[in-house]
Amino acid sequence: MDAARLHEYTEDVSEGLTIEAVDRPAVEGPDDVVVEVTGAGWCQTDNHIIEGMWTAYVDQDLPMTLGHENAGYVAATGENVDLVAEGDPVICHPVQTCGTCRPCRLGETMYCENQAFNGLTTDGGFAEYLHTSERSVIPLPDGVDPTDIAPHADAGITAYHAAKKAVDDLNPGDHAVVIGIGGLGHIGVQCLDAMTAAQITAVDLKDEALDLAERGGADHVVNADTDDVREFVESVTDGAGAAQVLDFVGADETTAYAPDVTAAGGDHHVIGYGGHVHEPAQALVNGEFSFVGNIVGRYSELQELVALVEQGDVDLHTTRYELGEINDVAEALEHGEIEGRAVITP
Repeated sequence: MDAARLHEYTEDVSEGLTIEAVDRPAVEGPDDVVVEVTGAGWCQTDNHIIEGMWTAYVDQDLPMTLGHENAGYVAATGENVDLVAEGDPVICHPVQTCGTCRPCRLGETMYCENQAFNGLTTDGGFAEYLHTSERSVIPLPDGVDPTDIAPHADAGITAYHAAKKAVDDLNPGDHAVVIGIGGLGHIGVQCLDAMTAAQITAVDLKDEALDLAERGGADHVVNADTDDVREFVESVTDGAGAAQVLDFVGADETTAYAPDVTAAGGDHHVIGYGGHVHEPAQALVNGEFSFVGNIVGRYSELQELVALVEQGDVDLHTTRYELGEINDVAEALEHGEIEGRAVITP
């Protein structure tokens, strides 16, 4: 089968992956599931993996097939698998978990002590077939196209995971700010709109992205390229600030908003990454706000997100590309030229 493989780290993402023939994965254990991939979302994290940014955090054996946002149809199952059968449409949680360590027992699947992460620590779905496990696949309801829903395996679940935490501390009359209306941010706006009565302000540098945010339920929009975000948030919140800030950019410029736009006792959720947090300790003490990290989400949260999709509360803005266009997609995303989410169709 054909697969997009990373052989060495490079800053030039336009030549990061090589399309080559590799062996098709096969069922090896009783709980295995092999999925024929019809859609695999391209993520900014894929660019970061190509650039070697993850080597300080996880062990990676190259060459490796990238792709952690995967969906398709079950092609084969192990003898113990009864959740799905051959031909079933599924979305694949990117983490394969053991189920027996303490974090797994507590339902914290992202903290599994024995995990394998598709496209990050083990072969992913930029290929015709993906090897995973029964613990990582979620059956899709009738009428949900696995190709269209594929980016929810990371972009969607990560946005939902952050929104769900924020919603716990959002009351009617409160304000939430969503920074960056890209592949994750446009999902985050919709999740907040579906799950809270708070006012939502969307921040981006492009008017097209802000139009997408308004269609997704944002009550206010501000272009950070032409307007002062701090003054805008102060105005719409009557000086109180936003109870919850969801930062899907994670650049130095956006984390620096925190002391000025976050309400006392509020949270600045860092979801995008690549920048730093450079705030004096006194700023956190004075405002008593918190920076909160977010990575992907639990298996159960992906189930909940699929339910929102089935109900029509969350819709993905996607563009499809063939496997051979994969480096072009990486380059386009690097320059901010993709609205919503890119989906590779192996």
